[in-house]
Amino acid sequence: MPTELENSMESLINVFHRYASQRNGLTRQDLKRLMEAELSNFLKCQKDPAAIDKIMKDLDANSDGLVNFEEFVSLVVGLSVACEQCYQMQMKKTGKK
Repeated sequence: MPTELENSMESLINVFHRYASQRNGLTRQDLKRLMEAELSNFLKCQKDPAAIDKIMKDLDANSDGLVNFEEFVSLVVGLSVACEQCYQMQMKKTGKK
């Protein structure tokens, strides 16, 4: 039976491939659809209407116009780190570990 972490890894892979219209990665439109469906709360917090374009530019490390899985994971890791930092701050405010 897979562990919680193994299930999470499988979920990341499945989400990526569900939205990737190109074999090698996500186009800008794919990334937009993914973020609107899977990261909608994050997008709602963005004040900049060009946020997806900026994210695409930042993620596309090899400048091929696609976000490959490795580049996509860097987005997930960055957001996870930010969420964990918020979690830690909340724990300090409430006096929990």
